Amino acid sequence: MLRVLIFVMSIVVNSAAFCDNPKVIMTTNLGEVEIELNAEAAPITVENFLRYVESGFYTDTIFHRVIPGFMVQGGGYSQTFTEKNPYAPIANEADNGLENKIGSIAMARTNRPHSATAQFFINVANNTFLNHKSKSLRGWGYAVFGEVIGGMDVVNAIATAPTGSGGPFVKDVPTKSIIIQSINVIGN
Repeated sequence: MLRVLIFVMSIVVNSAAFCDNPKVIMTTNLGEVEIELNAEAAPITVENFLRYVESGFYTDTIFHRVIPGFMVQGGGYSQTFTEKNPYAPIANEADNGLENKIGSIAMARTNRPHSATAQFFINVANNTFLNHKSKSLRGWGYAVFGEVIGGMDVVNAIATAPTGSGGPFVKDVPTKSIIIQSINVIGN
């Protein structure tokens, strides 16, 4: 009986923690960005992101793609443009009702809908064309899993940084590296 009670209590405690929306602080060389993750709407994506955060994967990665009036993308390359080795791709949760609007954070992916791994982007415009429309190759969209709740001025500074070519990319790379020094969970 005691084992059953302990098992049930662990489920309740873990479920309560999972339902809370974790918050993270992304520290960059331009300042801090606070992000609230939406574990209820995007449980797979949030779990995936937190796995990278807790392993230190994002430490000293860069924002390698910056497009003013669109988004800033990072989390996959070192300062020397070495691509980091991510975990396996996850299922696309873009059909969760969250929208690619100013300040939302979403998973970057290839043209295959279920190919997101570690890279993410923060929208600096209302990018409704990135939202889920249908479960088809062209309609899947990009999975939003949280939003910036502090430091949008830092995101906007990243978005307006001068860009050019760098590493394997012919354009949209900040001419002065914008470094993700760390991402840490700060609580619910």
